[in-house]
Amino acid sequence: MSMQLVLASGSPRRKELLSHLGVDFVVRIPQVDESVKAHELPEQYVRRVASAKAEAIGGDVVLGADTCVVLDGQIYGKPYDLKHAEAMLWDFSGKVHTVMTGIAIQTRNLLLREVVRTNVEFVSLDQSLVDWYLNLGESSDKAGAYALQGAGSSLVKAIDGSHSNVIGLPLVETASLLTQAGVTLRSSSESNKL
Repeated sequence: MSMQLVLASGSPRRKELLSHLGVDFVVRIPQVDESVKAHELPEQYVRRVASAKAEAIGGDVVLGADTCVVLDGQIYGKPYDLKHAEAMLWDFSGKVHTVMTGIAIQTRNLLLREVVRTNVEFVSLDQSLVDWYLNLGESSDKAGAYALQGAGSSLVKAIDGSHSNVIGLPLVETASLLTQAGVTLRSSSESNKL
């Protein structure tokens, strides 16, 4: 009897990334409080929220993940509005920030967790570049107010670490945790035959 994998996330980016691993899965969106607790460190925050997402959904194997952007110890989530998005982009201008994703795999008798970090260097922005990017509407539901998989890649000078982590699901570490949990990964040609 095969185990059903559940992705506990409404993120279309995570859904797309997970599909690259050749696993069959269903999506269920958890209801979890994602607010940062007082004095909570970024690593503790993403680990806690990812675990809460995985634990909130029942299933054989549940994958929860949470991504935040960190600069000078401050956690940046999704912007509230365009003004907030603009402030975030200016904070990152010409600097290196860290994208952190917590991954949690919950089975009936096991909880596997990992936190992955990627350093991202932004170009030095000017107002016309910021205005152009904000007018695309890409920043609204992205941690840090930019999308590496979209036009936001033009704001990024360099990446040190996992590219897929910046998009929202580090594939190397996710594949490793899924394998540890007993999930079989298939090649895309095998998936197409099913």
